Amino acid sequence: MLKAGVLGAGHLGKIHLKLLEQSTKYELVGFYDKDKEASEKVESEFGYKSFPSIEALIEACDMVDVVTPTLYHFDAAKQVIEAGKHLFIEKPITHTVPEAEALLELAKIHKVKGQVGQVERFNPAFMAVNHKIKNPMFIESHRLAEFNPRGTDVSVVLDLMIHDIDAILSVVQSKVKEVHASGVSVISETPDIANARIEFENGCVANLTASRISMKKMRKARFFQRDAYISVDFLEKKCEVVKMKDAPKTPDDFAMILTNAEGIKKQIYFDNPKVDNNNAILDELETFADSINNDTTPVVSLEQGTEALRVAMQIISNFKTL
Repeated sequence: MLKAGVLGAGHLGKIHLKLLEQSTKYELVGFYDKDKEASEKVESEFGYKSFPSIEALIEACDMVDVVTPTLYHFDAAKQVIEAGKHLFIEKPITHTVPEAEALLELAKIHKVKGQVGQVERFNPAFMAVNHKIKNPMFIESHRLAEFNPRGTDVSVVLDLMIHDIDAILSVVQSKVKEVHASGVSVISETPDIANARIEFENGCVANLTASRISMKKMRKARFFQRDAYISVDFLEKKCEVVKMKDAPKTPDDFAMILTNAEGIKKQIYFDNPKVDNNNAILDELETFADSINNDTTPVVSLEQGTEALRVAMQIISNFKTL
């Protein structure tokens, strides 16, 4: 079992502490949070050991889980890596792209592994169909949330949209060619609702919308490719695959047949893949343990986390603020 510690004991930090304690692949050694009052409360309420300093926690660990506010990601991660310890870090990887690139270099120098907490990669609905998404040419995603002051220290792009950016980059095997974006600041100092259009070199286009001021929650993505349409509901954990194949000469009475302008007949097939229940956060933490123990590439590598951040920052820099 890998000895694990958590940096940051806020809302998400407490979730990570609980799951690391439950995990059969980690031994939770404790946590550090600079807020002494909050640390004492977490220690007395849950029984997790509070360390007196970042250095003391890092020294006691094989892997450190960084769940601090994004502004402090780089400094914390740098200390972890320079101490030769493996790093799990919440999304976004850092506050800026140069910081992320610096972590990449440090990880190579110190020969440690790192994984970024892009939890939607472990959403069971996405996992059920991601292998079926092949060369999509149009993608549409909507990620809407009710307002919550937590997370408003960064733009809605880094708070919410980055989940979809990462998922899309994982299935589109092409470089980003161009980005267009608009954003609106309604309550926060940074945009609360944003839309982005990402054009890839292979011709694929992705249209993404994210909002943290909506009346209802929604987390959906749709992928369109040759002879198939795939939908993923990240919130409800449901997915659907609609395929079209050349129609047989003698289709059965219940077959759905479409005829295009050229007279070519296609039959529609509906596929609802089995979606297994899971705890996505526990899965991402435990697959990281597997990558450390088996010396394999993490599911969401530091490189992928950096690329997702790079595209997110392109979107922000291309904002036409309304």
